[in-house]
Amino acid sequence: MEAYVKLDVENGIGTIEFFHTQSNSLPANILDELSSTITKAGKDQNIKVIILKSSGERAFCAGASFDELVAIDTPENGKKFFSGFANVINAARKCPKFIIGRVQGKAVGGGVGMASATDYCFATKFASVKLSELAIGIGPFVIGPAVERKVGVSAFSAMTINATNWFDAAWARDKGLYAEVFDSVEQMDVEIDKLASTLSKSNPEAMQGLKKIMWEGTEYWDALLAERAESSGKLVLSDFTKDAIAKFKQQ
Repeated sequence: MEAYVKLDVENGIGTIEFFHTQSNSLPANILDELSSTITKAGKDQNIKVIILKSSGERAFCAGASFDELVAIDTPENGKKFFSGFANVINAARKCPKFIIGRVQGKAVGGGVGMASATDYCFATKFASVKLSELAIGIGPFVIGPAVERKVGVSAFSAMTINATNWFDAAWARDKGLYAEVFDSVEQMDVEIDKLASTLSKSNPEAMQGLKKIMWEGTEYWDALLAERAESSGKLVLSDFTKDAIAKFKQQ
């Protein structure tokens, strides 16, 4: 199957679904399409609430494309690469409608950032999380503000420092990343449908006002995440990081 981003609208609910064959790791063009689709859904008067989901069973999102990461050869290309998830996070943050996250499987790096950028996130017990960036010589700089906002400094630090460890869905729920965790996708989808249906009938102005309050204090993130992307783009070109990536590829 070809990678895709699609938006379906039904009964006031806009469902954004993305897919990539490599465990839903996302190349730049799909990230660009994802951020623009979130922005488009936010402006669509027929949409009252948004569901963000990926296709497949046990991988929500494995982060950005590793193939594109290893191909970075200039600071400019590095900044562009790391801006991918920055743009998705900022699009979700600025979207005037509530975004419900549906995390059916594992989330790594940018996938954790994406889950953190939703307003109410459902997950299954298979939705473990990992911030693996330090293991390849970089760090979760771009997604850090979104993750830290959702789980707090302590939990963000734990994931960042213990970069090879999977933190299970129960841990992520206890830290606030997930609002609810279910034993199966079927159970999760029933509850997502219930909440989305309720919100689709709620006052749009009230929901927009509440979202603005919930994200208060993040207005500077456009500049912050751009700075983080630029820093990461330079760091990925360091000899240490190149060696770390080369070793990682050999595993």
